[in-house]
Amino acid sequence: MEILQIVGLGLIGTFLALILKEQKTSFAFLLTLVVGITIFLFLIDQIALVLRMLEHLAEEAHINLMYVETIMKIIGIAYIAEFGSQITRDAGQGAIAAKIELAGKILILVMAIPILSIIIETVINLIPK
Repeated sequence: MEILQIVGLGLIGTFLALILKEQKTSFAFLLTLVVGITIFLFLIDQIALVLRMLEHLAEEAHINLMYVETIMKIIGIAYIAEFGSQITRDAGQGAIAAKIELAGKILILVMAIPILSIIIETVINLIPK
């Protein structure tokens, strides 16, 4: 069970970080960063599996892959921004964490513009003239 390994790694990392935090704060932060990245890398295969499945479903449904790729990029931006802001917040830099979250939201909005444009055009075409 992968979740037990992930939770175990997280708990061990948390315990060690708490011990290190009293002695060397910078080492505790580095440990937290390494554990977080390790957990993320542990999930790469699962993420790739989900992406392949979504692409397959989009092909079967005859959906333009541009839309699916854009949505996957948006989801990726959201996860990466969340991960970065949490690590930054763990380091005690709440202001920088908030800026990372803001940047993620703006990038998501930029990525969504083509899809929003098509939705607006479709709605306009449905309105009788």
